[in-house]
Amino acid sequence: MNEVFLLSEHQMKRIEPFFPLTHGVPRVDDRRVLSGIVYVIRNGLQWKDAPIAYGPQKTLYNRFIRWSRLGVFDWIFVALTEQAGRSKRPMIDATHLKAHRTAAFLLKKGLFPRYIERTKGGLNSKLHAMCDGQGRPIRLHLTAGQVSDFKGADVLLADLPDETEEVIGDGGYDSNQIRLSLAERNITACIPPKKNRKSKPPYNWHLHKKRHLIENMFAKLKDWRRVATRYDRGTHTVMSAIHIAASIIFYLKE
Repeated sequence: MNEVFLLSEHQMKRIEPFFPLTHGVPRVDDRRVLSGIVYVIRNGLQWKDAPIAYGPQKTLYNRFIRWSRLGVFDWIFVALTEQAGRSKRPMIDATHLKAHRTAAFLLKKGLFPRYIERTKGGLNSKLHAMCDGQGRPIRLHLTAGQVSDFKGADVLLADLPDETEEVIGDGGYDSNQIRLSLAERNITACIPPKKNRKSKPPYNWHLHKKRHLIENMFAKLKDWRRVATRYDRGTHTVMSAIHIAASIIFYLKE
């Protein structure tokens, strides 16, 4: 078993402004409970297997579910990305997240989509991401596994900041629609053309080499076992786990 992890006081000070206000009975020690949530997500544990040092496992689970529904972990991630500043040359890519049988249990169409579909690799969700020039995620979007990269790009590229000069992506994003959308905003598409294109638009191949940064970003996120494998049925809890991992790995480093 790994050593017990605790968020530092500095890390807590950065995220405390986004905690919900307490009403009535004061909350249990935020630092201990949130550290336990991080520990469970990073190590891919069931909530019942969390070390007793973090307190009652039911408290960890209830806090995670309640704050996920409130969007607390999403707000923290967005705020940290905004504090880090804008990127002039963001990168986009997507990766599959394997869906565990517990996430796919009784899978059917309902009021709230789970974003799990069968692909060649089994049941999957797909994580679409945009990262900055330092390889830090700045926008994350979840879809079903078979959804095309184009549809994910529509969300990621919808409201790019005015400072954006170029967008870096692989050949999977080579479409006239994406190129035209970027050109209308005076943004250069650093995307290699597909081999079957008759007219091949030029691109900065030297700049394109930096795409390894977003691939490294996915690798670091997937080091957290509850990110690499989706165990939760609820989409909001899956995104909370991803946003927690992204916040700790890239923005709350000590």
